[in-house]
Amino acid sequence: MEIAHPYLLFLGDVPDALAAKTAIGIVDWRRDWCIGQVRLEGCVADTGLPDMAIEDGAKKGAKTMVVGAVNAGGRLPDHWVDSIVSALNAGMDVASGLHVRLGSIAAIAAAAKASGRSLYDVRHNTEVFPTGKGTKRPGKRILTVGTDCSVGKKYTALAMDRAMSARGYESSFCATGQTGVLISGRGVALDAVVADFISGAAEWLSPATHDNHWQVVEGQGSLFHPSFAGVTMGLLHGSQPDAFIVCHEPTRTTMRGVSTPLPSIQQVIDFTVQAGRLTNPDIRCIGIAVNTMALNEDEAWTFLAKVGEDHGLPATDPVRFGIDVIVDKVAAEFGGP
Repeated sequence: MEIAHPYLLFLGDVPDALAAKTAIGIVDWRRDWCIGQVRLEGCVADTGLPDMAIEDGAKKGAKTMVVGAVNAGGRLPDHWVDSIVSALNAGMDVASGLHVRLGSIAAIAAAAKASGRSLYDVRHNTEVFPTGKGTKRPGKRILTVGTDCSVGKKYTALAMDRAMSARGYESSFCATGQTGVLISGRGVALDAVVADFISGAAEWLSPATHDNHWQVVEGQGSLFHPSFAGVTMGLLHGSQPDAFIVCHEPTRTTMRGVSTPLPSIQQVIDFTVQAGRLTNPDIRCIGIAVNTMALNEDEAWTFLAKVGEDHGLPATDPVRFGIDVIVDKVAAEFGGP
């Protein structure tokens, strides 16, 4: 896919910022590609971009309207259809990270055909993946894993890739979700891959390379989440990471969208090592990334210091305080660039 930018970001009427994480993620890492945002009445999320009507976005030069909101199951609400049709009629392509294919909705398909515009279903791909083989391959890999979904795995992986490249490492980011694909221009939305082929898709995404190349793989879900653990396990086995970073949000008590209690960081470390040894016996944890957005600065530093001391690992908020302490751990464990 080659999706034209600038983007106009559609947020719909989502109830919180996490539900607009696709749009917010694009703004955080590709703000220069974005013109504005479209929000329906009742929308709580805000990317910080100017609010504008779809027609105004088109006049300002937007090439693609990106449906930047998500929900459980990846459905497209009926009352969003008119906005997508309006974008097509205004001369824009439309890209979506939802599970539903845009062209499967009659009104959208008809508008795309009439306007000659393109529909991009970022979550879907035409690649045929093999089943995973588990054979150890050259190269080095870092995977971000979580105590829950939506805790910062993508941001941590992007920050790690950026910091390692700045430090002189040969590094590349491997996107495994729709937002990551929109940010990087390449990747696989693993939650749309048929279950038997998830580990094979992860192997395809992080192929054999030379030993000095680090592939930083975006994590998905959580091994402890009853809804999404299947994708997480397949990604762990297929990416066969040499190292992993645990991502955590400290104010949650239950996992997002369900009543399951949040696991401890140590439980995540232990289970990830146990399961990951199937395809990489040398897997190890190299750090803890904490989303401290809900804490003030003093609380954040206090929490990070305690977590780091409790687990004997570097702990940081990659967005707020940078991630150099975990890059230092890579240098100590695996050597410099």
